[in-house]
Amino acid sequence: MQIALHSRIKPGHEEAYERDHQAIPEGMVEEFARLGVHDWKIWRSGRDLFHLVECDDFEAAMRELEHSEPNARWQEFINTHLDGFASFGEGPTATSVPLVWTLQDQRRS
Repeated sequence: MQIALHSRIKPGHEEAYERDHQAIPEGMVEEFARLGVHDWKIWRSGRDLFHLVECDDFEAAMRELEHSEPNARWQEFINTHLDGFASFGEGPTATSVPLVWTLQDQRRS
């Protein structure tokens, strides 16, 4: 499954956010693998962040991450850069983005 997400960076935190994503904390790669998160890409345009997550079951993975110590430490650190808490799927600053169109689907019709 692929999930697209949107979040926003606090004004003035753009470069720090990118710097701090050069390496995620020890344990997070293993947590993602354990939970079936195969890839997570983030693009930035100004203060807007666009995420593409490839995973087995996004909602189940996010529920499990709520109980993960490595994730708790990472969220406490990285959320200092975000305009709101990144609870993907809820709230005004980090939301799931609905799919509108794909070229692949167009080719099938």
